[in-house]
Amino acid sequence: MSAFPLLIEFVAPTRLERDPDLVPKLPIVQNGPPGTRVRFADGSKVPLPTDQIVFADDTQGNARVGFGGMSFEGLEDGYLVCYRVRELQPEALLSPERGRRMTLKPEMVAAIYVDDRKVWPRA
Repeated sequence: MSAFPLLIEFVAPTRLERDPDLVPKLPIVQNGPPGTRVRFADGSKVPLPTDQIVFADDTQGNARVGFGGMSFEGLEDGYLVCYRVRELQPEALLSPERGRRMTLKPEMVAAIYVDDRKVWPRA
């Protein structure tokens, strides 16, 4: 296990999808980095905050994603909740519509690690 501030392991089978990198014709129209999603076996997709991703892998049959500027806060209203706590990119590269909160259904997630320590599900 590599050290990431926040690592989320999604259930199997899942895979990562990423929009292709596009070079904008005018810098002002660039709203942020390409989108990243987790695709589940039933075809459903969950978007992730691409600008916070520092590690992404799905070679073992399930998506594993490390985030650099997010914190895991636990369960709120039945959802696993993470908050953006610092930006990893310059403001000019970030979408003004970026989310501050990421929520995931618990059944989507196999495990969550904070600084290499498993914090969910609790043993």
